[in-house]
Order: sequence, then C-alpha cells, then structure tokens
Amino acid sequence: MFSNSIKNINVLLFNCFLLLIFWLPIPLGSNRAWAWGIIEVAAFLMLATYLLLAIKTNENVVNALKPYKLLIVSFLLVQLWVVIQYTPLPSSLVYAISPHLIDVYGAPKNEFQTFSVSPSDSYIASLKGVAYLALMLLSILLVTSEKRLKQLLLVMVCSGTFQAVYGSLQAMSGNELSWIFEVQNSTIATGSFIYKNHFANFLLLCLSMGVGLLVASLSKNKFINKRAQIRELIGSLLKGKAILRIALALMVIGLVMSRSRMGNAAFFIAMSATGIFAFIYYKHRSKGLSILLVSLLVIDTFILGAWFGLDKLKTRIEQTALSQESRDEVNIYGLELINDFTITGTGAGTFYTIFPMVKGDDIKLFYDHAHNDYLQFTIEYGIPITMLLAAIVLMSLKQTIYTMRKRQNSLMKGTAFGCMMAIIGMLIHSSVDFNLQSPANASYFVLVLTLAWQSRHLLRGQSHHKKAAQPHNY
Repeated sequence: MFSNSIKNINVLLFNCFLLLIFWLPIPLGSNRAWAWGIIEVAAFLMLATYLLLAIKTNENVVNALKPYKLLIVSFLLVQLWVVIQYTPLPSSLVYAISPHLIDVYGAPKNEFQTFSVSPSDSYIASLKGVAYLALMLLSILLVTSEKRLKQLLLVMVCSGTFQAVYGSLQAMSGNELSWIFEVQNSTIATGSFIYKNHFANFLLLCLSMGVGLLVASLSKNKFINKRAQIRELIGSLLKGKAILRIALALMVIGLVMSRSRMGNAAFFIAMSATGIFAFIYYKHRSKGLSILLVSLLVIDTFILGAWFGLDKLKTRIEQTALSQESRDEVNIYGLELINDFTITGTGAGTFYTIFPMVKGDDIKLFYDHAHNDYLQFTIEYGIPITMLLAAIVLMSLKQTIYTMRKRQNSLMKGTAFGCMMAIIGMLIHSSVDFNLQSPANASYFVLVLTLAWQSRHLLRGQSHHKKAAQPHNY
C-alpha cells in the first residue's frame, strides 16, 4: 500500500507538472508579477514534494541527476552570480571590480554596495531563475519513460495549438478588447500574450517540438508495394498522426498571422537547417522524412500563408527601413554599457533602470528591454556569465547532434530534432527581440534545453536491447 501511495503521488506530481506547462503562456505569457509568482510557488512546491518522497523511499536523486551535472551546475552558477549581484559587499571591493559604478552611485558613502544598480529587480530575476532551475530538475526527475516524454511533448504542442487558435480567432473577431484579460486587440494575432513577437516565438518553440514528435512517428517499415504503403498511411491517420499534422498547420497559421518578420524567418530557417542536418547524418532515413519537411515548407508556407496573411507579412518586411527603426541606436548605446560593466554587468533585470542613463536624444521611445537578448544579457550579467549561458545553449545543441547521429530510439531522435530546431530558431530570433525576458518563453526554452540532454541520456541503458530487437529506419 505504501508503494502504491508513493507511485500515485509521483503520477499526481507529473500531471501537475504538465498542467503548469500548459498554463504558463495563458496569463499574458506569465509576464506579470502575480503570474510569474504562480510559476515560482508551483515549481518550488512540486520539487520539494518530490525530494521529500525521495528521502522517504531512499531514492538516489544524485545518481538520477548525474548525467546532467554539467547542465545543472552551469545553470546553478548563473543563479549564484545573480545572488552575488544583489548582495551588499564591501564598497572598496565593488568599486575596484566595477569602477564605473561610481558614475551611478557617486562617491562611496556606504560601507557596503551592490554590483546591481537595482537590487530589488535583480532579486526578482533571481527568483525567476531558480524557478527555471526547478522546472529543469522536475523535467529530469519526472520524465523518466518514453510515455512521459511523449506526454510532455504533446502538452507543449497542445499549448501552442490553443494559443494559435485563440490568437487567430481573436485577430479575426474585430473586437477592440481581447476575450481574456480584456487587453487591446487588433488584426494581428498575439494569443494570450501582449507582444506579438513573444507569441510568435512561443509558437516557434511549440512548432519545433511538434515537428520533432511527427518525425519520431514516421514509419520505420519497408513496404513491399504501393498497396502496403497506402494501408500504412490510412492506419497512421487513424492513429492520430493526422491530428498532429493539423495542429502544426494551425500553429503555422497563427505564426503567419502574428506578422512577426523574424519569428517567421527563424522558424523556416531553423526547420530547413535541421532538415538538412537530418538528411546528411541520419543513417537510415525514410522517404517520409523528406515528404514531411517538404510539405511543411511548401503547403504551410504558400497555401495556408496565402489564405491567412503571408502577403501582409511580405509587405511588412518590404516596408521595413532602418531609418524607421531605433533598435540599432539602442544597440550602439548598449555597447557603451557593456564596455563600462564588462565583468560584473549592471545586475539581472536592470536594463530599464540603467539604459536611460546613457541613451541619446535621438531615441524618443522608452525601452524597458533591449530588442536583442544577447545585448541585454551581456549588459545585465556581464561577459563572463553571458559566455557561460552561451555555453549551456551550445552544449545542449551538441546533445541533439549526438542523439540524431548515434541513438537508435525513434522518439529520442525525434525529440532531438525538435530541440535542435527550437534552439536554432531561438538563436536567430533572439538577435532582434527579447523573447527570453518573457517567463513563458524562457520556461519553455529551459525545457527545450533540458529535453536536448534527456534525448541523449533518457533510457540510455535500454537502447542496445531495442537495437537488437528491431531495426529503426529514418
């Protein structure tokens, strides 16, 4: 009975984890204090409950986390640095390491000072970061089987599909206010997000995982004749592959209707790049992989896009002029901040506090974020920690390459495909926007990075049995 109770609590924890993943984008992308507070409380409670159960059952959590130690330790070091940023330290030490802080604080008046120019904002950023770490650990500890991995991927796809349908219908409704939270509505799809590019980036992540799931479901059988192929096609439609394909089409519609230039470009570039890699490095790929990628590029882009606003997106791209954009000036002034706070940064979450101190009269708009995640992270965290963040992303990308080349498990290879696509898409989109400043997007990207590692290590000891039991063709 005790064993069954523990098992039931574990199942409940996993279901709560899935529910939280689906919930994340709904309250305005969780980009409000009360909304990201829900993420923090839920993630901390679930992780604490799991650890208490592990203590009761003498489960070796450290052993379960061992394959991911490099990812976890690197991410933990980033969070520890943020704590150091808002912790009062001797003024002499602070000014010695970051002398330009004297321009912000003035001559030393207090015995203690912080590296962060806004310690309260850095404290808030720290809580978010630890919550992301908790989500990472929950994914590693709870997603322990192919069934659970598939369920997590399906929830991410369902979340993206819900956002795409809601955003598209709302954009076509003509209402002045949105149906949820009653924020300003327009003919541009934003889902339950406020900012269209956050919506587009969220769909990019969900689409990537959906494509990976579809790649994982491709037939591994070799057919004797055309009739067998037709039977397999009909069977796959009845088994739900068609529903997944429709979900992807709906998300493409939502992405196009967002009118996000780089969001759309990042998705199609990422899918093309990942597809090319798969063509080169998959040892046994089926024709289904080629057909799938061609259909996504051709059917979704030209047919669905033509019906739902690709022409308007094209017009918007053509009308874009650097003279109408002030983001390049923001980048120039931002480089001054990087030069002044190279090592320590100005503190996590402090961009909107520090940027007005350096911006020129040519920038009339208020920028609470740099429209470039690379720039903002470097300003706020400093170059060393930003390089560590970059290393985390690149290490995760390396895991997907290993899985796609070496592992034989189709679900793991499909998951790696989706993660590679999502990482490439995010790397592109982050160059012109601040998607990782949205808690929903940041949470999903942390999940993508974690799943990239899990695609390599999950059920690793069982792979040789499956390889011996049956061939896996791609």
